[in-house]
Amino acid sequence: MAAEIRSKIEEALKEAIRNRDETAKNALRGLLTAMKNREKELMKELDDQEVVKIVSSQVKMRRESVEQYKQGGRDDLVEKEEAEIRVLEQFLPRPLTDEELERLVEECIEEVKAKTPRDLGKVMKIIMPRVAGRADGKIVNEMVRKKLSG
Repeated sequence: MAAEIRSKIEEALKEAIRNRDETAKNALRGLLTAMKNREKELMKELDDQEVVKIVSSQVKMRRESVEQYKQGGRDDLVEKEEAEIRVLEQFLPRPLTDEELERLVEECIEEVKAKTPRDLGKVMKIIMPRVAGRADGKIVNEMVRKKLSG
């Protein structure tokens, strides 16, 4: 099955080119390049889940850049990165609310019968594919750790 999200990204790129939207054009071209590189590594076409992972990592990289630019006082670059983040976020699934994430954490803990913080790895292994692109891994890890600690 060809990735549905990929076709939306390609369509958005055409639209950005037509509208002379440099920010969107640059963000989407970078995303498509990352996707093509990943396909070469895997030697297969990406499915929607893999595309979401790449979009997530691109957003994460830009957020890290925003932090760096803020520390360096480069407000011009902060704005550029934040604009690109907004372009990319439209291709991510709706983020989980805190309540939804908490419920999912509890379900996964129950599923693997985790009892102590030592079971963190077991829980993370099954929860991360379920929250891919919908929750930050650090937040998920903290929530699981807190639940297992007590």
